[in-house]
Amino acid sequence: MPDLLVVPEVPNEGRDHFVPASAAQLAVEVTSKATARHDRGAKAMGYAEAGVPLYLLVDGQAPGGPTVTLYGEPKEGVYRLLRAGKFGERITLPEPFALELDTGEFPEN
Repeated sequence: MPDLLVVPEVPNEGRDHFVPASAAQLAVEVTSKATARHDRGAKAMGYAEAGVPLYLLVDGQAPGGPTVTLYGEPKEGVYRLLRAGKFGERITLPEPFALELDTGEFPEN
């Protein structure tokens, strides 16, 4: 279960609060001390395996300092690194979003 999931249209499958990962365009995880390893590893692999086109990792727990990493182009359960930066830098999400995130507003944990 992601911290944020962007789904253009929720499929009506008769199951409350269930959205198949294949319907998502973007999954977002915000790390905490308890979830950082899982968010960087198992969740990234799971979203890639499910074919979620974009995965944004907001990692306030990164060893070298808070970072934002955008992954995409999933293939065989692995993402390609699209963009990465430190908190305070801007990161652009590709189509269908075509927007720029100002990570200067992200709180450092």
